[in-house]
Amino acid sequence: MTQPKVVILDYGSGNIHSAAKALQRAGAHVEITADKRAVTECAGLVVPGVGAFDAVMHQLKSVSGDELIDRRLAGSRPVLGICVGLQIMFEHGVEHGIDSEGLGQWPGSVTKLNAPVLPHIGWNTVDVPSGSMLFEGVADERFYFVHSYAAQEWLLDPHHAIDPPKVTWAEYGSRFIAAVENGPLSATQFHPEKSGEAGIRLLTNWVKSLG
Repeated sequence: MTQPKVVILDYGSGNIHSAAKALQRAGAHVEITADKRAVTECAGLVVPGVGAFDAVMHQLKSVSGDELIDRRLAGSRPVLGICVGLQIMFEHGVEHGIDSEGLGQWPGSVTKLNAPVLPHIGWNTVDVPSGSMLFEGVADERFYFVHSYAAQEWLLDPHHAIDPPKVTWAEYGSRFIAAVENGPLSATQFHPEKSGEAGIRLLTNWVKSLG
């Protein structure tokens, strides 16, 4: 069986090499690059992200990543965001009093978790909606989180969508979005590449969906 080509967007942020190894285990042929042609033509694009929302957005724009992601999604080409790679899909990120503009694929803002101890580090359960493709076979597993900020509301109206978005939640002090499946755009707040066999299974589910 031919391995689908997956590009990890190389823009100076993220656990790129651990993500590459995990995606290879999940059955993908992986390339790490910011080459526009490779990013445009691959079967699946992974957008990692570690650090502050504002810094990630600046780094992403330095390689025209914002435009490349938008172009892929406009053509219904699959994209998977990880950690801050999920957060930047929202309209805004508010950190340390700085309101930064995100990619605007989803309405809403990323804000500080309401928890007594931050960051949220470690394994946590998730509340998965029925019919999830990403979590098939692993809905009852725990996943590994490292973050202090999250999207804590889902504002996109699902009623007019042909395929309504599937939103997975978790809780740490307050409820927050742990993953989203929205047409060609999927994303996880947790790190599947650090989530053991459950994370590999989730990535395998995504890789298989690339056809």
